[in-house]
Parts: sequence; C-alpha cells; structure tokens
Amino acid sequence: MADVSSGKNLNDNREVRSRRRSSSLSTGQSDRLVSLDAFRGFIMMMLAAGGFGILAFSKIEKSSPVWEVHNWDNWQAIGFHFDHPRWLSVYNKVSVSFWDLIQPSFMFMVGAAMPFSSQRRESNGQGVFGRTLHAIIRSVALVLLGVFLSSLGHEKTLWIFPNVLCQIGLGYFFAWVMHHWRPLYQVIALFVILGGYGGWFSMNPPTANYDYAAVSASQENGEIFEGKFAAWSKNANAAYKFDSWLLPHLRLALKPVPMAETETQNEAPAKEEVAAAANGTPVADEKPTPADEEVKDTEKPAWYRQWFLLNTEPYKPNTGGYTTLNFIPSIGTTLLGILCGQILLRIDLSKWSKLGILITGAAICFGLGIASHEYVCPIVKRIWTPGWVLFSGGYVIGMLALFYFLFDILPLKLLAFPLIVVGMNSILTYMLGQTISGWTRESVVKVHLAGMIENVFGPKALDPLWYGPITVPSTVFLLYWLFLLWLYRQRIFLKL
Repeated sequence: MADVSSGKNLNDNREVRSRRRSSSLSTGQSDRLVSLDAFRGFIMMMLAAGGFGILAFSKIEKSSPVWEVHNWDNWQAIGFHFDHPRWLSVYNKVSVSFWDLIQPSFMFMVGAAMPFSSQRRESNGQGVFGRTLHAIIRSVALVLLGVFLSSLGHEKTLWIFPNVLCQIGLGYFFAWVMHHWRPLYQVIALFVILGGYGGWFSMNPPTANYDYAAVSASQENGEIFEGKFAAWSKNANAAYKFDSWLLPHLRLALKPVPMAETETQNEAPAKEEVAAAANGTPVADEKPTPADEEVKDTEKPAWYRQWFLLNTEPYKPNTGGYTTLNFIPSIGTTLLGILCGQILLRIDLSKWSKLGILITGAAICFGLGIASHEYVCPIVKRIWTPGWVLFSGGYVIGMLALFYFLFDILPLKLLAFPLIVVGMNSILTYMLGQTISGWTRESVVKVHLAGMIENVFGPKALDPLWYGPITVPSTVFLLYWLFLLWLYRQRIFLKL
C-alpha cells in the first residue's frame, strides 16, 4: 500500500512539473514568433532566388525591344537596390541599397533567435556544458561551410573568410557568450567593440604614397578616402593588412626564382664577397644557390599543410575589399539582434510595448549611424565599419518591427506561411541557392519546364532579351520552395 502511495506521489509530481511547463509555454516564453521565422524566410528567399533576377533584367541592353514596353529609367532605379554599391553604402545621406541589408539582416536574425534557442535548450534539460559545446560546434561548422562555398570552382580548398557563413561562424561563439550577460553589459560591449575596432583603423592610415592601383582600388569608384577617413579606404586599411599577413600562410604557393634574378646573381658577386676577396679573407660557401632554394621550396610539406593547405594559387587582394576581420564589428550586429530577441522574449511587456521599443531602438541606431558617418567613420558595408553597424542596425530593427506588427500583432499570420516554410529551413535554403542553382536552371528548368513555361506565359517568357532573366530564377526558387514545403510537412528541418 505504501508503494502504491509513493508511486502516486511520483506521478503527481510529474503532473505538476508538466503543468508548469505547459503554463510556461502558454505565456509565450517558448512560443515561436511568426515574425522571426517570416523575416528569416524573407531574407533567405531573396538570397536563394538571386533577387528574382531583377538586377539582370535591369541590365538588358537599352536597345532591346523590352524597353519599348517598360520604362528603362524606372528599372535602373529598381535594379540599383539588387546590387552592392562599389564602396560607400549610403546615398542621399539616409538611403541604402536593399541588397546591402541582406547580410546584416541574416546576422541580426542569428542574434535575435539566440535567446529563444538557448531558453528552449535549457528547458529541455541541456546543461551549461552541453550548450557551450553546441555553440562551439556550430561556430566551426558555419566556418567550414563558408570555406566550402568559397572553394567552389577551385582545385584545392581556399581558406578565405568573406562568406556570410564564415563571418557568422567566426563571431558566433563570442556573441553566444555575451548573450548571457545583462542587457546593460551587452550595450557596453557593443560600443567597446565598435569604438575599439574604429580606433584601431584610425591609428593605421595608409602612407602618403600608397599604391592603390596595385590593390584594385580606384578614386573614380569612390573607394579611396582622403583626410580623416583615409584609413577606411579599400584595401588600404588595417583589416586588409591583417589579411595580407594571414591569408598567404593558409596556402602553399611555390615561389620559383625568376631567371633574370638568377642570371644577375651568377654574373655579379655581392659587394661583400668582392671586399672579402680583396682582403684575402676566405669566402664562406654557405649561401644557398637558387637551385637549392627551389628544391627547398618544393620539398614535401608538413602533414597539416598536405591535408588542408595545398592550394598553390598565389594570394591576391580581394577585389571587393572584403576582409576576414569584418566578423569583429559584425558581432555588434548580432548583439543588436540579441537585444531585440530578449525584448521579444519578455512576458512582462505587451506586444505594443515591444513594438514601441523596437521602433525606438531602430531610430536611435539610425541616428547614431548617420552621426558616425558625418564625424567618425564612413558607412561602408564591405568592411563593416562601426557606422555601418549602427546605420544598418536601424534599418534591420525597423524591418523586424514591421514583420512583428504584421504577423504577431495584426491577424495576418496566414500570409506569413510561404515565408515560414523557408525560414524554418534557412541554412538549407541558403545552401541550395549557393550550390545547385546553376544545375537547376540549366538541367531542370530549361530542359524539362521550358515548353510548359512558354505555353503558359508566351514565347517571351524565357527570352534573355525579354523576361527570361526574371522567369528563370523565379522558377528555380519555386522548385526549391516546393521541396521545402515537403520538408516542412514532414517536420524535417536542417539545424546546426
């Protein structure tokens, strides 16, 4: 009888714990916000669809008959928002290209989802060690995926890190550590990161006779700044100098001695040797010959180089000006996401209060970004300047506020479903767009679906001088979406 009572008490305790967990869920602590998944899905959709070919359509030659039907000037203005500007990322003092906001939105959403993910793992009983290990593994996995994508089309692994997955991975663990701090400390960390990084740049300006042409920087494209902003010029900044030191060490570039240099060395002995011979001093024959140096260069590399660093392509400056150390200020972008995620997670605030806080935060970041551009450093997305962190932060927080208003306050959740299908498998969507878009376009759409498309939409639908630049990538993404819908219904989600 006592055993039965004990078992009953045990069951009662389990029921109480179950009710508490259910109560916690009902308060919204662990509910998925529609706006987060919809926002993530929107960004991934634009990436995987390549902007639905809008940029390519706008670049059709002006002599094409398509511009007899559509306004060429209007499409140039639209196409501008689906490409990255050459260098400066702000125009008309407050405006930005939509395409420049894709990566900060991606990184911001990583931070916004972090408090929800951490709470879910903790409620499932995962301890501190398990959560820490998961954060480390995720960081490494994201970096390796980014390197894999950067190496496509190359004979050997290319260890460069401008890819968005690399950037997220390099900064993820640091952001994960900081997401456990109090919001006040997170804000302090944000400004310490931006101030320290900006100060480092400012203290390392290029020399007066710096050869910009040698590093693919042009004054005509606005890539070279003068005066107090010179330290933020393309491939003439502190982060570029760091890459110039680091990246050559991550490849096995052989350096054979040029013939002209060999002949000069053979024909003209060094001044020290001539002087030594005149004084009767024997000349030590220890200096390696060019042949010896060449043999040394071609010796079998160390095991770790043979495994991972066998790329012999010589290092060249990144023509876009992107740098590895962009991940440091981009931690600030992730921190902004963490702060917003923590606000959305709070149960002591109404939805309208949360919306108001988001809008206020967006305005503050936007204003600080503009002020930074005027007085501290320029707004340049390609090197993720501190001004860009704040300026783009204003935009992306505003975008999140809009999605929150539409899908978590207004009764429009149903309209978010197509985006949620994508957002729930965001990493997979990104990988599909980066790896098999060409194959899907050439081997599926143009081979198997061309007849149907032309029959339904007319012969101009696939014409590259008409609507082909839009129709083809849109069809490719539709195929991706149908696949993602099937995964969604099967409850299959790729997670890192």
